[in-house]
Amino acid sequence: MINTTVLLSEIEFEEAEPGDLLESIRIRGIAIPVQVIHTESGYRCVDGRKRLTACQRLLNEKPGIDRVPVFVKGDYSKAGCSFWGAKNHH
Repeated sequence: MINTTVLLSEIEFEEAEPGDLLESIRIRGIAIPVQVIHTESGYRCVDGRKRLTACQRLLNEKPGIDRVPVFVKGDYSKAGCSFWGAKNHH
């Protein structure tokens, strides 16, 4: 997995009621990165719909919330060593 940040607008996701996460993210930001996979048009959320929905709702009041920390699953292109991504099959 690759750790990075991406624009919220680049992530495809179905909204989910964030509940208490809304206030937590308002105060602290996202503590645990959202898991995404890379697609032709950007990224698709695999885990973290509530966090993304909270960010979407906070766009107009919290500066910087438009950039989201993510784990890009299954992307070995920037891992630094193609050996592990291409040959580690156990």
